[in-house]
Amino acid sequence: MPDREQLRGHWNEVKGRLKEHWAQLTEDDLRRAEGSADRLVGVVQQKTGATRNEIERFLDSLFSGGVRDQASETVQQYSDAAQRVAAEASQYAREQAQRFASQSSDYSAKLVDRARTRPGETLAIAFGLGLAAGAFLFLGRKK
Repeated sequence: MPDREQLRGHWNEVKGRLKEHWAQLTEDDLRRAEGSADRLVGVVQQKTGATRNEIERFLDSLFSGGVRDQASETVQQYSDAAQRVAAEASQYAREQAQRFASQSSDYSAKLVDRARTRPGETLAIAFGLGLAAGAFLFLGRKK
């Protein structure tokens, strides 16, 4: 028979399984028994007419594999979902990186083309940037 800690650790699962097995059990019935296997057996007995032995066997079957298997299955489902999300995120990141690389090369090609078609303008811009960088460095040193 499960102990208090086992019941508390898996209470929601136990409640659900009890309600599936004995549909006449209500949330209030189960709330009265929460945390105590003996009280739980008493409440189920009173409400359903099942024997103590039958109820104890049912609870033992839950904890001998039922709850553990269900928990293991749930963990596996979450793990699978996390792997899918990670794969989708990885694919999205790859696509974005490819798009960015494509746009960067297109932009670079446009800059090179502009430099070829307008060399005077390109030199003026480069000269202005050089002056700005020099002034920034010079002023930064004086402090």
